[in-house]
Order: sequence, then C-alpha cells, then structure tokens
Amino acid sequence: MFSGEYVCKLDEKGRFLLPSAIRDLLCPDGQVSEKGVVFLKRADPTSLKVYPLSEWTNLMKQTRAKLDEEQSRLFMHFVVSETATSELDKAGRILIPGKLRKHINLADDQEIVLVGMYEHLEIWEPSNWRRYLAQAENRHEVSMSKIMDLL
Repeated sequence: MFSGEYVCKLDEKGRFLLPSAIRDLLCPDGQVSEKGVVFLKRADPTSLKVYPLSEWTNLMKQTRAKLDEEQSRLFMHFVVSETATSELDKAGRILIPGKLRKHINLADDQEIVLVGMYEHLEIWEPSNWRRYLAQAENRHEVSMSKIMDLL
C-alpha cells in the first residue's frame, strides 16, 4: 500500500524519478522493465490519480461488474477514455503525458507532490497541494481530531 508524501522534480520531458519506497512497491522483484501505471484525471483539475497497471485492471473488472450497460458505457466514454498509461524506464522514471500535465497546470522542470493513497498515488502541483491541505484542515477539524485519536 502506498503512503507518504514525496516531492519530485519533473525533467524537461515531463518525467520524474519515483522515490525508492514507491518504486519498491511497484517493482517488488526489482525489475523496472514492463512496470506500468495508469493516469486518471480527477473531476477537478488539481491532481491526477496514478494506479499501478495491475490495480487498474482489478478496478476495471470490479467496476464493470457493478455497473449496468448504460453506466458502463458512460464510465468508458467519460472516465476511461481520458486515461493515459506510462511505463517506468530503466532509471525508474515515469513520464506524465503532456495532456495530463496541462490538466493540472504542470510545467516542465517543476516540482510535483506525490501522495500515497492506499492502492493508488496522487500527483499534485505543490501550491494546489498546500491550498488543499489548508482548506481541508479548516473544514474538517472535528473529523481530523477523531482520525488522530485512532492512532
């Protein structure tokens, strides 16, 4: 399961080096080749979801089983058609496809925030991430207190 917050830097091609802790989870056998991820737009243009290819395949099967034919078509047309895949290169880098970098307003050679979210990751532009955290903290003070009491 993915957890933690990581600051990564995009290179001039829109690639970033996966932190070793995340790379170890994606490639437990140590083999980087043929390990892919699926990028998924969120409804709001503040972040992207990133699923390991195996997790995305499972999610697709689960979703298909839960949706009727019309819902399934909508899901495929409006969600899945907007996804993009990328493979880790031998150096452990992942390319964020250009259309998705534009979706969350990322420039080449800038930092990103990678956030572990159990079975997937999120990619944020740093100022949007800080803004989200500040707003969430203010909105969910009582809930945060209950969550912290669990630990």
